[in-house]
Amino acid sequence: MLSRVANNLYWLARYLERAENTARLINVNSHLLLDLPSKVKLGWEPIVDILSFRDKFYETYKDVDEKSVINFMVVDKNNPGAILTSLKSARENARTIKEIIPREAWEQINALYLFVTENQKDAFTRRSRYAYLNKIILANQTITGLLAGTMSHDEAYAFVRLGRNLERADMSTRIIDVRSATLLSEIDSELPAFSNIQWMGVLKSMTAYQMYRREVRVRINREDVLTFLLTNPRFPRSLVHAIEQIERAVTELPNSKDTVEKTSRVKNYLLNANPATLKQEKLHEFIDDMQLGLIEIDKQIEDSYF
Repeated sequence: MLSRVANNLYWLARYLERAENTARLINVNSHLLLDLPSKVKLGWEPIVDILSFRDKFYETYKDVDEKSVINFMVVDKNNPGAILTSLKSARENARTIKEIIPREAWEQINALYLFVTENQKDAFTRRSRYAYLNKIILANQTITGLLAGTMSHDEAYAFVRLGRNLERADMSTRIIDVRSATLLSEIDSELPAFSNIQWMGVLKSMTAYQMYRREVRVRINREDVLTFLLTNPRFPRSLVHAIEQIERAVTELPNSKDTVEKTSRVKNYLLNANPATLKQEKLHEFIDDMQLGLIEIDKQIEDSYF
């Protein structure tokens, strides 16, 4: 397979996953702010921090208010992590490999980009925002299903799996790092009931709430949530599941020895660290180490195949 084609498949999957995750983050944050009492100042800044675009944000915007963050994260063409930017890049990658991916997948990607572009105003009113962002989430899930269900599971699809799961793993670490740090101490001391709501928001940011309740069956708490999101091998959006999917996908490719070894090291570090028991500062250090490991995997994939 040409390295250009492999690169486009990999980044197509990453951009689609990024757009879906960002849409979900914004929707969950909107609902979380309504559920928390007015004295709890959670705000919109964590959304910017999750994608590490704080400096980029302040180049254009003065205040981290709802309208500014929505504009920045959804439609700002100068933000490389905005939903519209991600979908534009996904569409361009898909356009150049239309002969590789199913026609129906290309049509869905193109239609999604046009929908987001033509209905930008819907992102700015609370009444229409949920439906607008939910359409983005559902369309991405449809595309993921089309690729999984109608594309030959060959080397080309292995690169789709690599891109999707590396992006998913990266976003999982970012959500857990920033969201756990913004669980305000005054909630634990003065409003313990609302600590549950924030951890519920962490779960919902990763579409994990229902599966957590089905499997864990105890009151939502920090240690069980972290255990589920980081090390549950059965949940598709857990960190360990994403890393295992990377490991499996790369074994289907030639010249995979170095990438497999790096991925296995990252997975073993995760499983041996017992991260759910770490205090916040140590958890932050652990997440930093995991993100560095994911960067190394990405670089190794690039060196080996692109």
